[in-house]
Amino acid sequence: MSKESSVAAAARQFEIDGEFTEVQPYGSGHINDTYKVHFREGGAPHRYILQRINRNIFKRPVALMENIQRVTTHLAAQVANEPDSIRRVLRLIPARDGLAWHVDEEGNYWRTYRFIENARTYDAVESTEQAFQAARAFGRFQQLLATLPAPRLHDTIPDFHHAPKRFKALEDAIAADVAGRAILVKPEIDFVLARRSITGVLLEANLPERVTHNDTKFNNVLLDDATGEGICVIDLDTVMPGLAPYDFGDMVRTTTSPAMEDEQDLSKVTMQFPMFEALVRGYLSTAGGFLTKAEKDLLAFSGKLITFELGIRFMTDYLAGDTYFKIHREGHNLDRCRTQFKLIESIEQQEEKMEQLVESLAS
Repeated sequence: MSKESSVAAAARQFEIDGEFTEVQPYGSGHINDTYKVHFREGGAPHRYILQRINRNIFKRPVALMENIQRVTTHLAAQVANEPDSIRRVLRLIPARDGLAWHVDEEGNYWRTYRFIENARTYDAVESTEQAFQAARAFGRFQQLLATLPAPRLHDTIPDFHHAPKRFKALEDAIAADVAGRAILVKPEIDFVLARRSITGVLLEANLPERVTHNDTKFNNVLLDDATGEGICVIDLDTVMPGLAPYDFGDMVRTTTSPAMEDEQDLSKVTMQFPMFEALVRGYLSTAGGFLTKAEKDLLAFSGKLITFELGIRFMTDYLAGDTYFKIHREGHNLDRCRTQFKLIESIEQQEEKMEQLVESLAS
């Protein structure tokens, strides 16, 4: 069976009326296989997002889908009385057996969402207004899920943001040096070891556990085509229990620098303060009402920690022989690592100013 045929066969297992007409690869994600599928009913076209879940990354797909089903159901109820509510939450299409997912004959797990029309994602932020809108959307996402009833969501990737464990994994990779690369990254190793003390700051701050997105890249918010509003948060695979500053920190990491994550010209890597200010204003405009003072106090710091954490992960993979992250060139993970560390240096140069801004806006 061809790939197109297998995708079409999976699409037909969901409660979608009409005739299947077309399938296209969709988006820029690197984890799941994502397609836009087209159906036609009574002459009218309908579009859906169909995804095959990457089981190499997500070992417990049923738990993952149970999380998404609970979260989307709760969000839909929270926004039901708002204008344009159908576009403000991802809507799962049930499979024909009543489950929120379908398992094909090869054991692949599939899910389908209603396609949200007249909105799009951007791989790179183009303005402070866009940064504001994305941060506002992520803050509201946390705000609405603060009332999610028990039980606790599943941990789909245990210890995902456990920085001390990430640091220990790096130390182990340095000691093992299975690819013989440690000698090539001595400056980077020294950089990491000098910042060991920051790894436990969030975990030791006694912050309340929240429902967090855990992948708050700028391109995980749909912006409305007409108004530019952050209309819907997408990519819910890593929604699970966490700390609120994790999400804000990842916004800082992915939105404030104009450089790509694997930029080789490090002179392009900088933490742009106007972008940071837009993120703070947008996030606090929705999340500010439920965050504790301790959570707000750590927002400026969180960007440095999450950037450090990802840099550690890239370096660990580089030392281990590039076994986790997909690479497209020799030294790709090292380039990614160096970009994160350069961003940390830029953050550290502006850290006091960042803290003063958060304090003034949070008070």
